[in-house]
Amino acid sequence: MDFQELIRRRSSVRAYRSDPVSDALLQQVLEAAWLAPTANNQQPFGLVVVRTEGKRADLGRIYHRSFFTQAPLVIGVCGVASQGWVRKDGRRYLDVDVAIVMDHLILAAADAGLGTCWVAAFDARAAREVLKLPETVEPIVFTPLGWPAEAPREKQRKPLAELVRYETW
Repeated sequence: MDFQELIRRRSSVRAYRSDPVSDALLQQVLEAAWLAPTANNQQPFGLVVVRTEGKRADLGRIYHRSFFTQAPLVIGVCGVASQGWVRKDGRRYLDVDVAIVMDHLILAAADAGLGTCWVAAFDARAAREVLKLPETVEPIVFTPLGWPAEAPREKQRKPLAELVRYETW
């Protein structure tokens, strides 16, 4: 599918079938994340892939909504602050880098017909414990990854003219 169709079709999925995701499709999605641009190409992130079978209770500690563990996989995108680029004025780009990685991941998933849902309202302490993250690694965002069990919802967006300015604010 072409890019415009892909970005219009991608949506947040909150119901998944239990059908497995093949290793080849998972690899395709992970490679898209790996290819994401990061500030100064420092790649200050790590991906944690968790198969939900047998781990739903632990994953439910991270995020309590049932759809989170309905999919066969959950992927956590973590940041490593010490590896991130910092602008001269001190602005850290770790969150920006991780957001770009996640965007590549969810677009690749949508292109393959898979569903995702950006999850940021999770319990960071539980994520650290469940994923056994070292102190130097920060959980930043999660997504279930699986086959959608429902049709996408219609997207609600502000008018483009309300969001775009030319030359000055």
